[in-house]
Amino acid sequence: MAETAEQDGKPGWRKVARALRHPKTAYMLLFGFAAGLPYALLLGTLYAWLSDAEVDLETMGVFSLIGLAYAFKFLWSPALDRVDIPGLRRLGKRKQWIVTAQILLGAILVILSTLDPLGALGVFSLLAGIGAFASATQDVVIDAWRVDVADDVATIDILSTVYQMGYRVAALVGGALALFLAERTDWPTVYMVMGAVMLVVGFAGLWAPDTDASAPDAEDVDAMVAMRNEGELTPRVRGIALAAVGLLWGWALVTVGVFMIRSLGSDPEARPDSVEFISTMGPLIVVATVVLPSLIAAWLVKMQRSGQHLVRETRPAATTGERAMDHLYRALVLPLTDFVGRLGWALIIVFALVLTYRITDAIWGSFAYPFYLGELEYTKDEVAVASKFFGVGALILGLALGGYLLTAIGRMLTLTLGAFLAAATNLLYADLALGGRTMEAVSNATGFAWLVTQTGGDARLAKLMMAIAGENVAVGIAGAAFVAYLSSIVSKGYSAVQYALLSSLTLLVGTLGRGALGKMIEEQGYYDVFILTTAIGMFAVVLCIVEWVRIARLGPEKSGVVIPDEGIAPA
Repeated sequence: MAETAEQDGKPGWRKVARALRHPKTAYMLLFGFAAGLPYALLLGTLYAWLSDAEVDLETMGVFSLIGLAYAFKFLWSPALDRVDIPGLRRLGKRKQWIVTAQILLGAILVILSTLDPLGALGVFSLLAGIGAFASATQDVVIDAWRVDVADDVATIDILSTVYQMGYRVAALVGGALALFLAERTDWPTVYMVMGAVMLVVGFAGLWAPDTDASAPDAEDVDAMVAMRNEGELTPRVRGIALAAVGLLWGWALVTVGVFMIRSLGSDPEARPDSVEFISTMGPLIVVATVVLPSLIAAWLVKMQRSGQHLVRETRPAATTGERAMDHLYRALVLPLTDFVGRLGWALIIVFALVLTYRITDAIWGSFAYPFYLGELEYTKDEVAVASKFFGVGALILGLALGGYLLTAIGRMLTLTLGAFLAAATNLLYADLALGGRTMEAVSNATGFAWLVTQTGGDARLAKLMMAIAGENVAVGIAGAAFVAYLSSIVSKGYSAVQYALLSSLTLLVGTLGRGALGKMIEEQGYYDVFILTTAIGMFAVVLCIVEWVRIARLGPEKSGVVIPDEGIAPA
């Protein structure tokens, strides 16, 4: 039932070695680093700077709302798929946006280093918001670049794994290393250095490979002509669908934009309630941007296949308005009809898998420090060593193992194994919540506790490090497989929109579930929460098996999934 692991008859490790020597893999590592660094600096380390500057907690809470740019990045992804930056198209379809975003982020970090967070709070928050928008935009285009440039050597599985390695290294640099430097210098110096690093990465990206940069894609031109050929949907039907989807996405974009502007720019008394907005408007935005457009796309696919409302005679677009409508339809609606057309009813399975696969660590992550510091009463130094340094190392080890397993045993088996391990390792924390007897016994039996004591720790720290190591290795395997799976179900022609939509759904569910989880922790304690997250994770395992069976029965082409090492399955 697993995919053939060795398409060319060579052992998995040889295929991995070939991929790691490829220039695309090196640039993928660089782009992964560039994606992770601003995220760590703007949504993590920045709060340490604000704390030192004595910015009040309420204002710091408002700063966290810039993270919505990452959750709703799919709303402007159609423009990134179809719009060129004047004068920069020759860099490449994706690279024009990647390099621009990286240089903009570098400039913003440098400018932030010259400002006083307390004295110039308005400008500071505005720049942080623009930086989050640029960072989320960069993420969309890097994800699309990964899908576009993958080939039979630098496979989508290996590129996905290397991307996450770069991302995690950047999290360490922008988190622990930034704190280390700030302790010995100051925050302006830290952000000046990090900004310079982003500028260097941006200039280095100029030499990265990309799709044809000389002219608009031939695929785009052919598609624009084909939409008015005999047998295609009539312009009137397409116009109705475009208007409906455009209104839904436009409403969501305006709603999120107005909320962020009011939150970042208003007086404390006039700021909207962020918790209420996320809990009430979040589900409505998902319905408006995912559920209803998917139903509209299904309606279009049904009419196309049934022969209803089709063009009877080929006629090219004659007016500027008609051509503009065709461009908008291709940017906004066709990515959805492509999804529905390739996946059919299986889209429900895919969406359910995307919503549940990472929910355990996505929700739990917000409560990790309260659990370590408050419930278990470890010191900040102990948590830093166990979580930031040792934990990141374990995570990178998990990613490396996941990348190898993708090549050696196949994508779906690795995906299922990762889901099981990520869910099961929540039980390690459940054990800690009860005192950690099992973790202590394992760390003693393996000699790990002795090793920790020899390096300045104690047995109590060893059991925390053992639990974090187990979870992070599992999360690394799951993360490598999940990104590879998401990359495998998007089409090259619509990779920016489709991948952004799927990855945003993953973030949104974690955001919406944190309030309920926090209430459960207060009422029932951490142990019950870890049992619940384990059960939710097992539901994702079942969905992985269902999707695995579907792909095995239909084959890669009919299931709408990338054929391993052979590019994207045709839409």
